[in-house]
Amino acid sequence: MSTGEETVTTRRSARYELAEGPGMLAECRALTQRALAAWFGRAGTRGREPVEDVLLLVSEVVTNARLHGGAPYELCLEGRGRALWVQVSDGNPRRPVPHGPHRPGRPSGHGLYLLQRLAAQWGTVPRGRAGKTVWFTVDVLR
Repeated sequence: MSTGEETVTTRRSARYELAEGPGMLAECRALTQRALAAWFGRAGTRGREPVEDVLLLVSEVVTNARLHGGAPYELCLEGRGRALWVQVSDGNPRRPVPHGPHRPGRPSGHGLYLLQRLAAQWGTVPRGRAGKTVWFTVDVLR
């Protein structure tokens, strides 16, 4: 769950401090959906693509941070032209690594594959003792 307040907000960017707890994933999705609606209008709220892609990727990155990164502590969103740039920071400095080739029949291990398929770009940035940030962009206005 976020602390309930945006720590930095401008017209097309927001940073949310996250606190571990039930509902964190749903809250991250809701924060992202509100940002899409505010920054991209109706184009940012309807249809499966690209809004559902963005929400799916937020779910995957936040879930991976919870499972492998020692809990996410920050969600940053920024509208850049026609794209949304998303960053999720966690306390583990290790970069995400695929578990071998993608196998659709597996019950888990699809997060990085989805990032590669749905995001325009993605990557990681080391944050020293603060861990790392996984980021991605999705073209919202196609």
